[in-house]
Amino acid sequence: MNRDEIFSGVQEIFRDIFDEDDLIIEYSTNSDSIEDWDSLNHINLVSAIEKEFKIKFALGELLTLKDVGAMIDLMLVKLK
Repeated sequence: MNRDEIFSGVQEIFRDIFDEDDLIIEYSTNSDSIEDWDSLNHINLVSAIEKEFKIKFALGELLTLKDVGAMIDLMLVKLK
């Protein structure tokens, strides 16, 4: 699975979690970029991504992520 395929899957998860069919994320998207991105939605995002991609994030890993791009980079490592 390459970066673009992961990004596309993550895009769909964001749309589902935030219930916005036309939501467009970018690699620089972070919690300040989306009004409804609160702690509960963050947990829902992480959980949905873990389930969809069959990976697990450690709490320490999640604390270092600054944006969607960083999350996708970490996912690439985990999916190898």
